[in-house]
Amino acid sequence: MNIQMQPLREPSEETSSLVNNGRVTFDYMLVSKNDLVAPESNLRQLYLNQLEKKGFHINQICDRSKRFYGIVAPDSIFEAYFKLLCPHDHMHNQEAHFRFRTFATRIRIVHFILHRTVIKNEMYLKDLIKKNVFESAYPLHENSPLRARLNHHWATWKKCCSYQPINDIREYFGEKVALYFAWLGWYTVMLIPAALVGVIVFLYGLVYFDNSKISEEICNANTTIMCPLCDQKCPFWLLSETCTYAKVTHLFDNEGTVFFALFMALWATVFLELWKRARARNVCDWDLFFWDEDEEEIALDLINDPNKKLKLYQHSYPRIITLMLLVAVMIAVLIGLTHAIVVYRVWATMEFTKYNSSFLKEHANTAAVVTGAVLHYIAITVMTEINKRVSLLLCKLEQPRTESAHENNFTVKMFTFQFFTLFSSLIYIAFFLGRINGHPGSYVRIAGQWRLEECHPSGCITDLFIQLCIVMVLKQTVNNVFEYTTPWLRYKSRKLKDSTRKSASVHSEDGDTARLKAWLQKNEMMNNVGTFSLFNEFLEMVIQYSFTTIFVAAFPLAPLLALLNNIIEIRLDAIKMLRFNKRIVPKKVNDIGIWLQVLEAIGVLAVIANALVIAITSDFIPRLVYKFHYGPCGTQNNTDVDCMTGYINNTLSVFFVKDFEKRTDIDEALKSTITYCRYRDYRNQEDYRHTVQFWHIFAARLAFVILFEHVAVCIKFIAAWFVPDVPRGVNNTYLESKHERLQQIILSRDRSTDV
Repeated sequence: MNIQMQPLREPSEETSSLVNNGRVTFDYMLVSKNDLVAPESNLRQLYLNQLEKKGFHINQICDRSKRFYGIVAPDSIFEAYFKLLCPHDHMHNQEAHFRFRTFATRIRIVHFILHRTVIKNEMYLKDLIKKNVFESAYPLHENSPLRARLNHHWATWKKCCSYQPINDIREYFGEKVALYFAWLGWYTVMLIPAALVGVIVFLYGLVYFDNSKISEEICNANTTIMCPLCDQKCPFWLLSETCTYAKVTHLFDNEGTVFFALFMALWATVFLELWKRARARNVCDWDLFFWDEDEEEIALDLINDPNKKLKLYQHSYPRIITLMLLVAVMIAVLIGLTHAIVVYRVWATMEFTKYNSSFLKEHANTAAVVTGAVLHYIAITVMTEINKRVSLLLCKLEQPRTESAHENNFTVKMFTFQFFTLFSSLIYIAFFLGRINGHPGSYVRIAGQWRLEECHPSGCITDLFIQLCIVMVLKQTVNNVFEYTTPWLRYKSRKLKDSTRKSASVHSEDGDTARLKAWLQKNEMMNNVGTFSLFNEFLEMVIQYSFTTIFVAAFPLAPLLALLNNIIEIRLDAIKMLRFNKRIVPKKVNDIGIWLQVLEAIGVLAVIANALVIAITSDFIPRLVYKFHYGPCGTQNNTDVDCMTGYINNTLSVFFVKDFEKRTDIDEALKSTITYCRYRDYRNQEDYRHTVQFWHIFAARLAFVILFEHVAVCIKFIAAWFVPDVPRGVNNTYLESKHERLQQIILSRDRSTDV
């Protein structure tokens, strides 16, 4: 930002590159109240004096109730930075020198020094802000052609389907923000083939919506009486009443599910490998491929304080064991929360069956699943804030060496807690619902009172789909609405409040001073940017990636929803960062950090989870076993009829009404007319033990999980080997650079020898 103003004192020679004809560009801005009294005013002056000792030029601008301190750093700081960190073979390279002197680089260095400047009693800038010595500290947005370009070509809804100007983003916001948007853009592009295949799999199920033999048998089962769903006053019911539910189940539980799960395992690997190549191209263009984070931090520490002692790596086993125990306790709490939701679903199912509404009685289980999913979303929203506070506390106990290590440790803990918050309930539905509830006459009960839920005769995969769909849709839509409207409303309310307070004194000032104050006020009215601003964006996208890959076999439309969300998310984040929020402090990185390891871990979990979903949650394996062993095509070698004929009857066991437990309240009149009912399981009707078919299916499920995981992992390894992490062009660029440098050394030595 270049604005005419009268500095409090003449700028030094060192800042001459930033001050020309009275036009000043501020590297950083400190804001405090005008009416500070001792001791706050004394602390403020001590801090400003300390900055002046380091050669900083401070310009003071008073405006009504606030006092702005425009900080301009001396050129000697940036020269020292360049000499310490510029590669030797680029020492005389003007382009490299320019990259080291971009305004984003200046902001980053000044931010580091300001937050490492200490006054009495070991007080830093963050401590002074907590004590209200300063209200805020931030870099200003630029009123420059670069920002205008970003506003026109990036932070606008008109460019939703256009490529992002990554180099411009990097020049304005720094490498960390640029790599986030580069990763998000690449992820969005890669979602296109995943979304297309998911839609095709869904359409395949839709085509056979009314033609599935299994759905047909359920819809025609007018005489199949099912056992009551609860103990008190629950009626017997006909299997045909769940006709629609069975058809919906076939949309997601069909032959295409296995193919789609394998495809997504391959997709996750190819996505990460191609991202590594895209990232390598970017950091090569930015000359950061071999950048060393430790060297960067040491250099900045020495520039700030040449006598700074090096902070060494430390490792404490007692501290690590304590942290692991605390993390385990927190995970146990999150799993306990899932148990509470399970209890609610059991209770809700029982209560819905007591309603006078026949619709609620017939769909009591589905209503419990839907309301449970909404309750789960509310729990996620509340626990997210709690997880963040606990993660910060654990990181403080861990005492990491650097800010980067602190961020990595926080990321791992926060993601772990969020994963259990989001997926514990899904894991229960996918792998435990309907499998640990017992059977009629011997039900498993919570607190000896409430029966656990049962699966639908056509399987539990629809319950998993409902939970995934509600949580994912609510999380994306509600988050996006609040993510955009909250900063927009805050900014507009501050702007409206400020406009009503403007005094005539502002208009009486000269034009340059008025424009300066207007620009400072506009920046001050913007929303504060916290330490976790970019972390929150990354976390949101990585959680979405988890939904898109883990359990995707139960929800083939997840990639499509993610694609639509991301198209909006990119522009939403851009508008928020550029127009509503204060300027984020640029950070220098050459990758997305620990998030890459998190994404790779999610890819492995996705293979395991989808294998288990197909083997356990869906009816794919029981259908195969029946088709080739127990059905008409397996036992009679009869190819004239559908091989799945009789499948539903085969999956339902018989239970005699006289064997119900005493706590199961059944109308005595019905006992004389209904002698037995059916339930979903593979048990004999003599002693209700598992049949041989149950163990056949169990063995087939186990074999499928092992086979699927091995095939998927082999595909992942082959794809990772086939696609190199670093493009050939990038390797050749650095190879040629080394050759040129060494050749120049040899030639210069030969010339000196000749002389």
